[in-house]
Amino acid sequence: MRLKSTLDQYGGMAIALHWITALLIVALLVLGLNAEDAETDALRRSLLVPHIVLGLLVLALTLFRIGWWVFADKKPAPHASIPPLQNRLATTLHVILYGVILALAASGIATNIMGGVVDALASGAPIPSLDDVPPRAVHGMLAWTFMMLLVFHIGAALYHQFIRRDNLLARMGIGRKAG
Repeated sequence: MRLKSTLDQYGGMAIALHWITALLIVALLVLGLNAEDAETDALRRSLLVPHIVLGLLVLALTLFRIGWWVFADKKPAPHASIPPLQNRLATTLHVILYGVILALAASGIATNIMGGVVDALASGAPIPSLDDVPPRAVHGMLAWTFMMLLVFHIGAALYHQFIRRDNLLARMGIGRKAG
């Protein structure tokens, strides 16, 4: 597989960035949702520390991915069987997903700094409640928004794979290209 994309297939770099980020985001969602309900400081800390580390990693990968598209690679041409309106909707959804990822990272960083989490982790003090920290509410709303967008994204991919059977997922490394 080529590192860079072709006219009809994403390259190895784009595919790796997509799937690694996707796995990390699933882990982030699981950790974040469980940290929110953690009953002890030890449990909360054991969920928040990897949530923070993975969140920063997703931020770095997303910024790298955006830079990859801007400076190093071109996305494949729109799939021939997809109507122009659907292509525009898909492009819009992807831009919104990137925007929400960046906003989640910013609100998470702001929550941790303003809420005293960074200081608590550094000193070993109990992690303070974040309920009244303004960016925390934004972070939560963005997470739920992201999950809804993710349902649309995955639903569209499954629609193309199993209803339209146009092998669109092959462009992202799943299945075989139509021959």
